[in-house]
Amino acid sequence: MYIIPAIDIIDGKCVRLTKGDYNQKTEYNSNPLAVAKEFEAAGLKRLHLVDLDGAKAKKVINLPVLRSIAENTALEVDFGGGVQSTEDLAAVFKAGAKQITGGSVAVKNEALFTEWIQEFGGEKIILGADVKGRNIAIHGWQESADWHIFDFLEHYLNKGITHVVCTDVSKDGVLQGTSNELYAEIIERFPQIKLIASGGVSSMNDLDLLDEMNIYGAIVGKAIYEKRIELNELERFLK
Repeated sequence: MYIIPAIDIIDGKCVRLTKGDYNQKTEYNSNPLAVAKEFEAAGLKRLHLVDLDGAKAKKVINLPVLRSIAENTALEVDFGGGVQSTEDLAAVFKAGAKQITGGSVAVKNEALFTEWIQEFGGEKIILGADVKGRNIAIHGWQESADWHIFDFLEHYLNKGITHVVCTDVSKDGVLQGTSNELYAEIIERFPQIKLIASGGVSSMNDLDLLDEMNIYGAIVGKAIYEKRIELNELERFLK
């Protein structure tokens, strides 16, 4: 299982929200590049970089942070938050992202998102499936979409998606364990998906459970920042 550390950005700084609530924000570091370099030094290869300003504004805001990390580390960055147009997409790839995660755009503009999948392939375009209950949530989780998670996944699997980041909003940032029941259902129904679990990782035990489920990847954020998981503990997952 890939371990994918997360850096969430507001005002150019490394933060974490609780359950996607912008009013429940904790700032951890004013220098995201320094954090990224720590992840790289620990042997991690990937990074999930989220432009929370962009998710709220519905356009990419923190492109300089992406560019700085891409130019100064060898981390493979997947970028999400505010990518709503082909111009945004081109700018993000030009700034050094290896993949983009699209959630809101996949709901609001199916034709455009499908074009991206067809042009760049399922290896570069990740489907962001953020859920409240079992329905999709969009725009930094500020809105709910009338789309059941399984219908959403099936629709985009048929369009060529291969990678899915699934975040249970109720689990995010509360350090109370991952949404394993949901993930088990997704794996059973859609075994071909490369499923990346996000939200709720609180300990190495959570990661071990996900690994036993044959989850493709796990995004870890607050547990690292709060020292619930030390970077050197992740060595056994390194590929």
